[in-house]
Amino acid sequence: MSKSIFKYSFTLLNIDYVKLNKKWNFNNVISPYYRLYYIDEGMGSISHSSDKLILEPGYLYLIPSFTICNLNCEDYLSQYFIQFFEESPDGISLFNHNRNVMKLPATQTDIVLIKQMLRENPRRGINRSDNPKVYEKEVHYKEYQSLNNQLKPHLIFENQGILLLLISRFLNTEKFNQNTPQNTPSKILDTMSYIQLHLGENLTVVDLAKRVNQNKDYFSKQFLLHNGQRPLNYIHEKKIERAQYLIATTNKSLLEIALDTGFSNLPHFSKIFRRIVSITPGKYRQENNKISM
Repeated sequence: MSKSIFKYSFTLLNIDYVKLNKKWNFNNVISPYYRLYYIDEGMGSISHSSDKLILEPGYLYLIPSFTICNLNCEDYLSQYFIQFFEESPDGISLFNHNRNVMKLPATQTDIVLIKQMLRENPRRGINRSDNPKVYEKEVHYKEYQSLNNQLKPHLIFENQGILLLLISRFLNTEKFNQNTPQNTPSKILDTMSYIQLHLGENLTVVDLAKRVNQNKDYFSKQFLLHNGQRPLNYIHEKKIERAQYLIATTNKSLLEIALDTGFSNLPHFSKIFRRIVSITPGKYRQENNKISM
């Protein structure tokens, strides 16, 4: 783990300081990037699954990519926020097993780093709206990614360093460590990486077991033991995560997205999508496009 942990890199998307009110009330938000909040005044909440975290002054909050949650402010809330993309050679997220909202007390160093990043990256806020359904569009991703390409080398390193320092704070939390797999066999880790790199293919449990020279039943039991879910469920979950990203950030048709994520037809894709996300892909796209840019 110690040698492979540095394969992850993080790229700034947005950063700003905002003052929010009761209009900041959005349900079923799921983004292809991370969100990090530092609250300095007021109160709000983030709810995820059965958990609800109170947004309160003096705390940091991290929402990993593809973590579905509800954002709410009943009166007033001011926050520094950073949104950033994650990249890794094998496509497996650092928080692959930790799709939870995390909270911890902010240190003075955290606050200084966040304010420094904001100062060094002006005009990186979301000026058009505070509604994810407005600003989560492919054109806006490209707009801010182009700004990264214009950064001077020392700022690229500085942004990366600050993001790594802030993220490192959450790697030592109980919520992260209790979900991190311990002593996962190399064949299981290799299979997870293989799945992520071949989401556009028709992956079967039989083929995955053969690939690591294991019996299908034994392979399935080992995968469940060390990953918490059966291989087919894991495959479907990762394919649908990719589909959600494509729906939110591209204009591809649902059939194109189904084929891009390894489904042979639209009905099967729609069935699996609805089972995992609880709504149809068409409804998911409709919600993302409900408010025009």
